[in-house]
Amino acid sequence: MTIPEYLDRINTRYQTGISREHSYRGDLQTLLESLVQDVLVTNEPARVACGAPDYIITRRDIPVGYIEAKDLGKPLNSKDYKDQFDRYKASLSNLIITDYLDFWLFKEGELVTTLKIAEIKDGQVTPLPQNFALFKAFIIDFCQFKGVTLKSPAKLATMMADKAKFLAQIIERALSVEGDAYENRTLHDQLQAFKVVLLHEITPREFSDIYAQTVAYGMFAARLHDPTLPTFSRQEAAELIPKTNPFLRKLFGYIAGPDIDDRIKWIVDALADVFRATDIKAILKNFGRSTQTHDPIIHFYETFLAEYDPALRKSRGVWYTPEPVVNFIVRAVDDILKTEFGLKDGLASTETTEIEVTTQLTDRRTKDNVKKAKQTVHKVQVLDPATGTGTFLAEVVKHVYGRFEGQEGIWSQYVERHLLPRLNGFEILMASYAMCHLKLDLLLQETGYVPQSPRRFKVYLTNSLEEAVPSQLNLFASWLSDEAMQANAVKRETPVMVVLGNPPYSGESQNKGKWIMDLMEDYKKEPGGKEKLKEKNSKWINDDYVKFLRFGQHFIEQNGEGILAFINPHGFLDNPTFRGMRWNLLKTYDKIYTLDLHGNGKKKETAPDGSIDVNVFGIMQGVSINLFMKTGKKKPNELGKVFHYDLFGKRESKYDFLNQETLNSIRFTELDVGGPNYFFVRKDYDTLTVYNEGIYLKDLFVVNSIGLVTARDEFTLHDSKEKVKSIVEDFLGLENEVARTRFSLGKDVRDWSVEFAKKDLLSSGPDFNKIVPISYRPFDTKYTYFTGKSKGFHCMPRGEVMQHFLKGPNIALNLCKMGRSIDSHNYFLSDKITDKNLTSSLDSVNTFPLYLYPEIKEQTQLDGLKAVRTPNLDPKVVQKIAEGLGLTFVPEKEGEGKVCFAQSLEVRPEFRQIFAPLDLLDYIYAVLHSPSYRERYKEFLKIDFPRVPNPQDAEQFWQLAALGGELRQLHLLEHLAVRKPITQYPLAGDNVVTKIRFEENYEILEKDCISLIEPVYRSGRVYINETQFFQQVPLQAWEFYIGGYQPAQKWLKDRKGRELQFDDIVHYQRMIVALFKTAELMWEIDKVLAPEKTEDVLS
Repeated sequence: MTIPEYLDRINTRYQTGISREHSYRGDLQTLLESLVQDVLVTNEPARVACGAPDYIITRRDIPVGYIEAKDLGKPLNSKDYKDQFDRYKASLSNLIITDYLDFWLFKEGELVTTLKIAEIKDGQVTPLPQNFALFKAFIIDFCQFKGVTLKSPAKLATMMADKAKFLAQIIERALSVEGDAYENRTLHDQLQAFKVVLLHEITPREFSDIYAQTVAYGMFAARLHDPTLPTFSRQEAAELIPKTNPFLRKLFGYIAGPDIDDRIKWIVDALADVFRATDIKAILKNFGRSTQTHDPIIHFYETFLAEYDPALRKSRGVWYTPEPVVNFIVRAVDDILKTEFGLKDGLASTETTEIEVTTQLTDRRTKDNVKKAKQTVHKVQVLDPATGTGTFLAEVVKHVYGRFEGQEGIWSQYVERHLLPRLNGFEILMASYAMCHLKLDLLLQETGYVPQSPRRFKVYLTNSLEEAVPSQLNLFASWLSDEAMQANAVKRETPVMVVLGNPPYSGESQNKGKWIMDLMEDYKKEPGGKEKLKEKNSKWINDDYVKFLRFGQHFIEQNGEGILAFINPHGFLDNPTFRGMRWNLLKTYDKIYTLDLHGNGKKKETAPDGSIDVNVFGIMQGVSINLFMKTGKKKPNELGKVFHYDLFGKRESKYDFLNQETLNSIRFTELDVGGPNYFFVRKDYDTLTVYNEGIYLKDLFVVNSIGLVTARDEFTLHDSKEKVKSIVEDFLGLENEVARTRFSLGKDVRDWSVEFAKKDLLSSGPDFNKIVPISYRPFDTKYTYFTGKSKGFHCMPRGEVMQHFLKGPNIALNLCKMGRSIDSHNYFLSDKITDKNLTSSLDSVNTFPLYLYPEIKEQTQLDGLKAVRTPNLDPKVVQKIAEGLGLTFVPEKEGEGKVCFAQSLEVRPEFRQIFAPLDLLDYIYAVLHSPSYRERYKEFLKIDFPRVPNPQDAEQFWQLAALGGELRQLHLLEHLAVRKPITQYPLAGDNVVTKIRFEENYEILEKDCISLIEPVYRSGRVYINETQFFQQVPLQAWEFYIGGYQPAQKWLKDRKGRELQFDDIVHYQRMIVALFKTAELMWEIDKVLAPEKTEDVLS
């Protein structure tokens, strides 16, 4: 076909008026093959539907260019095309974009030239013959493209990432459109295999990411081993994958073979193009030099991940363990093997031991009818159960190699016979698994190791926390299953002596298989191992890192001796929920060394001197290095010893410490570990003894629960009853998906869905008497429709507790079991149903109602319920308090809540000999607001519900109860003082909250010279917009914290963009009074509870 013939056909089709872009595809394909004889132009609709460009130009099965065609007559620079064109330009080095007449050439993502061979004039395709010869040369040059040689590691990482991202998108789209009609279902089969064998909850998107990264890094590994730099293809890659990694070889055998899915073949070939233009060995050599690291592979991988998807890197916990941490752990293990186990060569040991293994033969004399046989294996077997990219195993190799200086002649023989048989690794992510094999292969090459036989590395693609089962689902599943079964042999028969690494951290663990959950039961018991752990919410014990600790412990117990060496989150060291786990660890191990590296950004940790403390990783979670050793010397009824060291400071100083120190040079403190919590950190046990004698509030209040969880705050909570009613009515009148969009409800989750919410509302009426107030934040009440039914309009309404606020007057103490911040004190009262985030967005409060109301069947029974309500207080605890005070406890008394006069701390005489629940609550509330109490017991207050000291005598009790009563009235805004504002709101305006700021009070002395006004207390203006403000606001009230919130600031921020009404402005000024007087009362409380502290300050 000539160019004029081509244009004539295009014009004929165009004249019909019904032609679209696909109408011209065959014509362009014919023209291109006519102009360039030695290329194949391919256009396959199935491949295009999954994201491929319209045409792929290949020469001898190697892609040389790509063409994307759009409809004739629509501008190629249309915004409609931008996203698609950007993807292609980022991923394809040689690309033409055309409307069949106008051709735009892009190389390496940059526009090189444009050329028209015709244009539309007067409804006709009008040729431009002066461009025909140029066009022919243009196409020939396009088809002779060769990739630019890459020399920059950053450029290679970017190009790899761009093509891998594109491959992932194509795979995901192929999976979404794949049906029974499409005969090649290999991608679908591989996804199903992953679900069955490895990651049961994996989504098509996650599978696509894993698969694309694995292909990219498999090719990376293949090219690294390629001796023929001028050539490279996916077929060649399959031959170059090292035999040390049989699984990856099988995967690439599929990719290179005839069964590869055509819809991904073209982009895999495009990826091969990138590597064909790259000398990876040279790039890595230069990269290692420029990054000042001994591990350029990993730093290159992190560069790739940062380009591929930074969020994915974070969500998978792919964080490079710092070399000083890895080096310290490996050296420490080596030292322990020498000093505690008498193995003079440590990690380099060649000692052997005899084990029993199963054979393929039958033996009816055994219980399982399987014949057993004796086998000699190495004693120091090392396992990294979450090996990732192999950092720890590589460090073991380097450490052992250091012992062979001057003995290089026997190194290869040693590696073959005594090192590789002892190194074991498990990894669940394919890309990391591929990287681990690559790293070990390169490292051993660098040391001079020459393979003497085709031995595989004992690093397996498997889920460490599951027992493997054979799978014949499909060929790919059998490959995965083979890996898992070989890993299972390690789990079952290998006498692992050293378990080390950096296991993943995930509070919402997906690893819930029977095998690991059965093992975890040992950690879910009270110290002593007999009673079930008495914790309502013990989910943190199910964190993945805890499961890996139990996993490692299982191996050490199975072997009878050994070392577990991990870097973990440090929460398990002193969280009371982990007390049973700590006791179990003490029963198992002889000695436990904990090097607490701190750096807990969530708790805003600082060094003891107040200086900065930084995490060794770039994460918020504080971590510790933990070394557990079992020698077999400890008696079964003894508990092990714990040695502890705190390391605070900047990241570099921690690295220096780890590089320079050894386990023996660090001045560990041996801890006096005892019940009931068996803390693995230093505690002031004299103070703890005093603290533990106090009233444990969890025991005092019989009934409590975490606060209400809506799962959809903006939908379910509003500022008025009318708004709630309107929302409910609108919601019920809409179809589910329309409602989801209208109210921005997002995807359904396990405990909340649009359908569940509707059913709950309809089954309850709707009854708009169920619209009730809720204590949402300090001094911030909302309204909601409350049924008390879980998985309904609210996710978890805690109806069993919240019902006691709907049947009559009540009050609750709200407490957090543990605060994320060391300085946060999550104590606040409420007299309504209460939200779980009442005092902190990070922590959940538990609501402890003061009274319980009986069950009712009819609304009429509400009358007179107060007469039959009962205190939510343990009678035994209350009786002990009463005896200590010499007072009589009564469940109710006349004048409840009026123990003291408004302006006096004098107790009314008729109340001196009796005390009621509210008096006790007021006493407790006062103590919780004592600065001295908070400071003295801060280490204990951050890890469990509070204990408050028993009152010294009745006089102190009444004094503190009176002060606590004032606090209670202030926080519920019932105190007479809040009705007398100490602030002003002087200017009229639109009252819309836009720009919030605090400005201290200044006065102008002359011209630009100003001075801070210094009244009795520092104060200023709180602006809500450019012109309007609250005046004379105490700075102390503006900055005051309740839990994790600063109410004076948060209340306004939550109303940004809204107009404040009259009641809002009055309410805010009452809040300021309450906050300011709270600070004053805290000082007064200390005068009673800790007079020596206040005297020290005054003196």
